[in-house]
Amino acid sequence: MTLPEEGTLLRIFIGESDRHEGKPLYEWLVLKAREAGLAGATVLRGIEGFGAHSRLHTAKILRLSADLPIVVEIVDTAEKIEAFMPVVDHAIVEGLATLERVRVRFYRSGGRAE
Repeated sequence: MTLPEEGTLLRIFIGESDRHEGKPLYEWLVLKAREAGLAGATVLRGIEGFGAHSRLHTAKILRLSADLPIVVEIVDTAEKIEAFMPVVDHAIVEGLATLERVRVRFYRSGGRAE
C-alpha cells in the first residue's frame, strides 16, 4: 500500500475506561480501522489531561486515575478517513475527534529497495 503525499490525520481523544461492544474503545477503534483498510493506527496513553467536564485525569501517585487520557491517531487519504468518520461518530459518546491535513514523507512496511 502506498499513500499520496497529501493525507489526513484523524486524532481521537477518549478515556482509557471508555468501552464499546464489550471492548476498550481504543482497541475497538483500531480493529475497525484495520477492517476498513486504513493505512495504520496508533494508540497513545496520556499521563494527564482533562476534557469537556474539566475533570482532571492524572497518573500522579497521590491521585491515581483509572481513566487516563487516550489518543488514537489514524493517517490515510482524506477520502478514506471521511468514509470512516460515521464509524467513529457512532461509537464515541464522550470525547473529541479532530482532522488535519498532513504531508506524508514515507510509508514503509519492510526492507528498503537498493
